Amino acid sequence: MTAPFNFGQLKFLKALTEALFHEAEMAITPDQVVANVCDLFAKVGGTKLDEIRLSLTATEFVLGGPFFTEDDVAGRAQKLKDRLQNSQIDLFQDMARLRGIIYACYYGHWQPGLEPGDQSANAANPVHRQIGFTLPKFRQRGSYDVPLEPVRGREIDPAHILDADSLEDEYDVIVIGSGAGGGVAAYNIAAQGYKVLIVEAGPFYPSHAITHHELDMIASLYKHGALQTSTNRDFVVFQGRCVGGSSTINNGICLRVNEAGRTHPDAKDVLAKWASIGAPVDAAAFHASYDAVQAKLGIAPIEPRSGRHNGPHLINGWHNYAAASTDPREKRAVADWFAKNFGPPNTVNACAYCGYCNSGCAYGRRMGIAQTYLPEACRDHGARILPGTKADRIVWQTAFDGRREAEAVKLILPDQSKGLVRARVGVVVAAGTIASSKLLDRSDIDGTGYQVSLNVASPVVALMPEGVGGDAWDEDQMSSYVDCGDFLLESHFQPPMSMASLMPGWFGDHASRMKNFGRVHSAGILFPADRRGQIADGKLKFSLDIDDDIPVLRDAMATLTKVHFAAGALECYPALARGQTITRDMDVDAFFRDAIREQDDVTLSSSHPHGGNAINEDPQHGVVDPDCRVHGTTNVFVTDASVFPSCIRVNAQWTTMAMAQYATGRRDPFR
Repeated sequence: MTAPFNFGQLKFLKALTEALFHEAEMAITPDQVVANVCDLFAKVGGTKLDEIRLSLTATEFVLGGPFFTEDDVAGRAQKLKDRLQNSQIDLFQDMARLRGIIYACYYGHWQPGLEPGDQSANAANPVHRQIGFTLPKFRQRGSYDVPLEPVRGREIDPAHILDADSLEDEYDVIVIGSGAGGGVAAYNIAAQGYKVLIVEAGPFYPSHAITHHELDMIASLYKHGALQTSTNRDFVVFQGRCVGGSSTINNGICLRVNEAGRTHPDAKDVLAKWASIGAPVDAAAFHASYDAVQAKLGIAPIEPRSGRHNGPHLINGWHNYAAASTDPREKRAVADWFAKNFGPPNTVNACAYCGYCNSGCAYGRRMGIAQTYLPEACRDHGARILPGTKADRIVWQTAFDGRREAEAVKLILPDQSKGLVRARVGVVVAAGTIASSKLLDRSDIDGTGYQVSLNVASPVVALMPEGVGGDAWDEDQMSSYVDCGDFLLESHFQPPMSMASLMPGWFGDHASRMKNFGRVHSAGILFPADRRGQIADGKLKFSLDIDDDIPVLRDAMATLTKVHFAAGALECYPALARGQTITRDMDVDAFFRDAIREQDDVTLSSSHPHGGNAINEDPQHGVVDPDCRVHGTTNVFVTDASVFPSCIRVNAQWTTMAMAQYATGRRDPFR
């Protein structure tokens, strides 16, 4: 494997690592951290590697060029404080995000063993010992707990995975994307008797190949190694890039739009909004599609034992906070446990809450697309999956009525050769908001990639008194939520690598917060940024509205901070660029009004990009019609979240699956 960085870049990375750990004890050497950074980017490669190389060069220049590496550690740390940590210059704030990569590659350190992801070789991992973290294999579990044992019989048969040699020249239907939208569509279409090829850009990772080596899994299973950003670098956009898509690496959260009793009663009616802008959806049929997906995935509220620390922390904190509130909207808020496709709950196959949801379920207990729709489509209905393959463009012919008709799809195959596969009946595009928009644009479909929405997230971490509860990391990653109407609060906790990347703070502050790993509780905000973005030159361009979105962001962050304090927190660490601490005696609302002036001031992310190829009856205002057929075509459908006409405000997994079911499960879309 070619080294990803040159000598000068490696020297700068080491100097940067030493400075970021100034006044902090390191359990591994700076050279080991740099080796971990190299390992990450060697696996990610591509344009993201080119970006990080350029960023390293530019950041070194801003910090003083070669003089930075020659300075002592204290001097380097001071330059970081002056020029990056405390800067209001957007470019410098973007450069400051390098700290998250360095901290992630320190706390994601993994010692090689006899086999990939060997937990035994990491029983004494020095970084884990430093922060008091225990890998799942070595945790003490009693009779109350779900055993950490794999569930068998759910995986895709490897015989149903194709390569360039076993690929045939033609299929009835080609489905592009194997995630929430593509997997459901492929199953339904194959069940109707069509010969289906499922094309997936990412690799095939059955559950038994997934490990708790975070750095390796995230580099392998995420698009751009979970480092995909908007063009302004203000938003990290997490998307799966593997067989099963994001359902392989998400938290399994399943929320319907405007579900009675589980949604704030004052929340905007999403389906009514769609109808008002020219995208009517049959509400009864859509909820029947939710029901069909629920039956297939065993979706149900999780068991409280799986989220036993951060889950009740958020719910109890909210009840304490709301009891003292005079705001009637807060009185009407809904606080509850998430429903998920894990298990199902209360069965022998229930989630074993190892805490590694976002790097894949090594125990096969997640009822994801790759454990349900895809294996059944292949086993029962003859579908086949081609991983590691990019759909380059759709090839057209003219139908008898003058519309365009998909004839074939050009592919870039796993061996990087190019191929053309004929689609006798049609094509389904379900590669996700960004990739689907790019593919349709390359295929000469006009108007793609506009009015993209994000559910924007940002964390607030809270330090609890000693002796409160057990180890906060010993649970499911996300377990409870509060729907406040304008935004949601969601409990969460991450394993060391991921937690380190989102943990606010610099230098010794960051290290001391990580040393309290078992004592910190965490939750995040989620608010809808409706139709603020577009796909431009193949990338997401996205900005919050300073008048509409920034006040909601401030309010959500302030509310969550107050809820932490109502749950007993000593101090809070919101995900601000400067890493400030909030204490109980401060005016929290005033603090956030001052601290968040623009989106660069806070760490923002999204796992739910949607829109871009919206449903609309009028082809001038949408890419697909109400049946999800691309306007002006006879046989091309889009069945992923890119067809959502406006922001759905809740986690998108279940709604994406329901949309695919709505488009392909009620009737044969090709007749």
